[in-house]
Amino acid sequence: MDAVTLAIVIAVAVVVAVVAGGVALVGRRGADRPPPPTETPDLRAGAGQSRESAGTGVRDRPAPTAEDLEDLTAPATEVAEPEPDVLVEPELPAIERPEPAAGRLVRLRGRLSRSNSSLGKGLLALLSRDTLDAETWDEIEETLLLADVGVEPATELVEGLRRRVTVLGTRDATQVREMLREELLALVDPEPGLDRSLAVQRHEDRPAVVLVVGVNGTGKTTTVGKLARVLVSQDKDVVLGAADTFRAAAADQLETWGARVGVPTVRSDRDGADPAAVAFDAVRVGTEVEADVVLVDTAGRLQNKVGLMDELGKVKRVVEKHGPVDEVLLVLDATTGQNGMQQARVFAEVVDVTGIVLTKLDGTAKGGIVIAVQRALGVPVKLVGLGEGPDDLAPFDPAAFVDALVS
Repeated sequence: MDAVTLAIVIAVAVVVAVVAGGVALVGRRGADRPPPPTETPDLRAGAGQSRESAGTGVRDRPAPTAEDLEDLTAPATEVAEPEPDVLVEPELPAIERPEPAAGRLVRLRGRLSRSNSSLGKGLLALLSRDTLDAETWDEIEETLLLADVGVEPATELVEGLRRRVTVLGTRDATQVREMLREELLALVDPEPGLDRSLAVQRHEDRPAVVLVVGVNGTGKTTTVGKLARVLVSQDKDVVLGAADTFRAAAADQLETWGARVGVPTVRSDRDGADPAAVAFDAVRVGTEVEADVVLVDTAGRLQNKVGLMDELGKVKRVVEKHGPVDEVLLVLDATTGQNGMQQARVFAEVVDVTGIVLTKLDGTAKGGIVIAVQRALGVPVKLVGLGEGPDDLAPFDPAAFVDALVS
């Protein structure tokens, strides 16, 4: 073999060796490379574990058993859907049924007699003295004045008693008590048979309208709520009008009173609204629902504030666009005594008061305010408040009141 041929053979051998080495290298690299993943990456909590703990592919997992294959071919178990939430309606407070108003003053007679005992007992003690001289009669008159009977009524009572005691010449306790009772009753009820009932009868085409007025702090809103209970106990359909728009809690307070006996309240959505507009709307609603009575609560005001009193007159005039106001009740605090008399006179001039409501009568020894206010205004006391209970507002009974004084 010549040299040329030998060189060609060597070159071919080198090429074959190089090609074979490359193939072997490629095979080793392919064997070391892991297979492509057969699953999508797991993004849940715990993903990204090491290959030793979590495996890297199908080859790291054991072959499925017959039980596994059976589980895979079994029908999917239905998952019970959660039951929908049940909406529980809040339990509404039970509507109260107020007790009848008739006889309340008699039932509360003991409470009234305890609070006003100083007037009756003081007079009886003076009248039972062995000698009724001028000084004793002066003391009797002073006792009456301290009880807020008023100067003129006190003078009339002393003169009447003095005349009767002189004629009869008696000191018997029973006879003295009866004389005192008769003289007091003549002052408390100067016109026997005077109509003290409330004008709350429905008209043919509209409800009766009752306007409740008074100064601050007399218990006006509470009185309206209690009066609603009195009317509900008489089977009347009532609508309340919260026309006290200056005191933030007044409408809420009135609405609470109404809700207790199932009575709706007409009120404004904002504080400081026009009270006349609220009163007008209350009567309109009462007419639409064919109510028997509409009770309108007004803002408390001082009698010496001209602007406020003029506004009260406006409320009455606006309400009268529906028809005449049937009743204007003036609420007075019995504990204010003679201070309430000036209040009563001014309110009577502005809104033509038709009846008096005396509150806190059980908390004062000045029961004579009943006599004085009737004498000053010429209108009767129609209702009295004898406590803080919801049913402690009672129709005024002159005989029961006097009996409580001298019992």
